[in-house]
Amino acid sequence: MKRKTDNFNKFFNKKRNSAVKEEFRQEKKAARKEKQLAIEKRFEEKRKQRSGASAATVRQTSIEEKTELIPVNKFIAHSGICSRRDAAELVKQGKVTINGKIVTEPATRVSSKDLIKVNDKKVNPSRHFVYILLNKPKDYITTTDDPQGRKTVLDLIKKATSERVYPVGRLDRNTSGVLLLTNDGDLAQKLAHPKHEIRKVYHVVLDKPLTKAHFDKIVEGVELEDGKAEIDALAYADAKDKTQVGLEIHSGKNRIVRRIFEQLGYDVKNLDRVMYAGLTKKNVNRGNWRLLTEKEIRILKYLNSSLK
Repeated sequence: MKRKTDNFNKFFNKKRNSAVKEEFRQEKKAARKEKQLAIEKRFEEKRKQRSGASAATVRQTSIEEKTELIPVNKFIAHSGICSRRDAAELVKQGKVTINGKIVTEPATRVSSKDLIKVNDKKVNPSRHFVYILLNKPKDYITTTDDPQGRKTVLDLIKKATSERVYPVGRLDRNTSGVLLLTNDGDLAQKLAHPKHEIRKVYHVVLDKPLTKAHFDKIVEGVELEDGKAEIDALAYADAKDKTQVGLEIHSGKNRIVRRIFEQLGYDVKNLDRVMYAGLTKKNVNRGNWRLLTEKEIRILKYLNSSLK
């Protein structure tokens, strides 16, 4: 039997060839860079031999590399507590200390030798990055902790990893679908930044059929209280049931899809994210998860890398 999600292939297949080409291009670029680094390393070793560099000097260089200074919000993000953006807010709120002193500037640079605490708890950056795709069900909060004791998405991935991971982006409590969790602060920052225009596809079920006039209005752009909401594509998910639509959008504004339809007088009965940054929930049942493949991770890291 044909599944409803089959109707979203027009969204899934978009840019697929370009993404694959970009992956191959980046892999070739990485190989050239690796070769160049190897050549430079050989020249450097010969130069040190000629200058009489001792083994102690080489060891000292290695130590200095390990103690590279990075912004404190990046350090916190790599510990798996939260994203770099959220870490910056923690710093501004005075909840972070460096060697016992409160800091309020996220750009303050630290090294692995420094003692970093968040809410008086020591944090250490992870050396092992984890990438988890979760098919989120309803009634779960997209957060790492909830003071009210409600169920969070972390409850669903307890067996996935011992690393501290956090959600990239948010799905509200009543929205289901694709959610990425990781402890890779750099990737999380990239996917959350508006300039990268990360594509998302939603399956929307309305309380009444979407009229042609409102269909055209959404395509043109709907004025909301925080500006014009523009989408990338819109289609009926089922030709015989116009209460169901597929919508592609790259905006990361809060509750943007629900607000678009509410502005036009519709009640969103069900909202499911079927694609995020090229990732789909194919073969992942509701409430289940899987680890990303190496190929998927590479594509995410190179996604829209040409954008400035």
